[in-house]
Amino acid sequence: MSLWLRSCQRRYLNTVVTRRGLQCPTRTRRGKLQSDAVVRRRCSTVQGEVRVRFAPSPTGFLHLGGLRTALYNYIFAKKYGGAFILRLEDTDQSRLVPGAAESIEDMLEWAGIPPDESPRQGGPAGPYLQSQRLDLYSQTAQQLLESGQAYYCFCSPQRLELLKKAALRSGETPRYDNRCRHLRVDQVQEKLAQGTAHVIRFRLEEGVEPFQDLIFGWNRHEVAQVEGDPVVIKADGFPTYHLANIVDDHYMKISHVLRGSEWLISTSKHLLMYRALGWTPPTFGHLPLLMNKDGSKLSKRQGDIFIQSFQRDGILPEALLDITTNCGSGFSTNRMGRRIDELISEFNPSKITTHSALLDLERLPEFNRIHLQQRIEDDERCLLLIKDLQVQIQQAYTTEIQDEEVLHEDYIRRVLHLRKGHISSLKELVSPGYSYLWVRPSFSSQQVTAFTAEAHHIASLVLKLMEERGEELTVDQLSEDLKTLAKQAKATKYRDVMKLLRLVLSGLQQGPSVAEMMVSLGRAEISHRFQKLLLLSETGHPVTS
Repeated sequence: MSLWLRSCQRRYLNTVVTRRGLQCPTRTRRGKLQSDAVVRRRCSTVQGEVRVRFAPSPTGFLHLGGLRTALYNYIFAKKYGGAFILRLEDTDQSRLVPGAAESIEDMLEWAGIPPDESPRQGGPAGPYLQSQRLDLYSQTAQQLLESGQAYYCFCSPQRLELLKKAALRSGETPRYDNRCRHLRVDQVQEKLAQGTAHVIRFRLEEGVEPFQDLIFGWNRHEVAQVEGDPVVIKADGFPTYHLANIVDDHYMKISHVLRGSEWLISTSKHLLMYRALGWTPPTFGHLPLLMNKDGSKLSKRQGDIFIQSFQRDGILPEALLDITTNCGSGFSTNRMGRRIDELISEFNPSKITTHSALLDLERLPEFNRIHLQQRIEDDERCLLLIKDLQVQIQQAYTTEIQDEEVLHEDYIRRVLHLRKGHISSLKELVSPGYSYLWVRPSFSSQQVTAFTAEAHHIASLVLKLMEERGEELTVDQLSEDLKTLAKQAKATKYRDVMKLLRLVLSGLQQGPSVAEMMVSLGRAEISHRFQKLLLLSETGHPVTS
């Protein structure tokens, strides 16, 4: 290893990593640098004020990949008593999607990972919209110009396009040829005086220092050898990502940048800008990509990866947070059913691996079922479920409900407790398979006689049973009662008795056990439905209510 590289490593560890709050032992007893893996695994003690940020662009709505990045930042902040900041990078004005900015913050709040500082919340480092910080970027660009670290570029879009085509024809990677960095001062002043359209480019220099990434270990990309000088201020006066993000991270006092691994190769470029400005950079950690279970990239074109679509489909936010961390790394355990407080307590950044996280969305209903059961078992959160379900019932069965009792809190709570562990979302309970819970079913004499000629007798037995039983019905007790009842039918087999009872209770041929259906409906409603069977068997005409 060259003396220069060793010097860079020592200097970086002494000035950047330790200063930013990470204690990283770097030498063995023999004085040699430890392996990347060893160093990385020991960089887990965070000190000082922690400030992390999630900085999406409102050129689209929040999707699973973005939620995962936000989640790891949120967990990191809460683990170390820091602040989680939402900053919206809206400098690409031509691609902004109406409503996306508000929706991103809405979805973070819905997911249970609300920012401490944001466009909506405000905070000491605002404004949190980049379009409202243009003066700051302009001042910084001017500072780079005055120090000779940046320059005006007057190359037309047409020339840049020709450069690109020429490179592609030669099988090379397109790059700017840095032509304008060689313009004399008088040439620059003349073009500015003429009002020639221009951008500002940052002057890339060789001599990139290696940096210690929290996840990927030592990294160094000699960007000046493979890239042309990057634009930092566009012709419209707006900054590019490369300038705006380091300016904002500096002035917002961001201590740790946790972002997707696709930005790893850009970090050396950003560190050159930090050095040019005389600023201390934050500690970087690049999260491995979130991918489909087959290893393909998550695509916004999939549609179903947007958080709003999961919300509409009745997916609980806890289930989304659980599945996105379960398929990844960074936690002391890897079990299903973890809530945000458990994710925070079990988080260990040294356990984040470089392997892509493979997301199996086919397992999402299973995660949702577990978290729905947890909500049902929590009285306070169950009450929120009840209110949600009340709205869904009224929307689904507006004119069909015959008894307002089905909207009462106690009734719905009973249904939820009986079905917990069996359903994956509340929406299932307003599907046709559960309509009997909210609407009295209809059935015909032909359906009844297909099972038995003893319908009148069986109906009488059920009504008698309801008179004998108190208000508190249990599934176990009713199961035994129904076995005894079936034996009192003279010419009808147990199986057909159960089919008849299921028909009268639900109008369906399958579903939960007959005993559970009865407990759900309650004593009064069971009696009402079997009175209908009694009248049908006496008159041959169905009763409508």
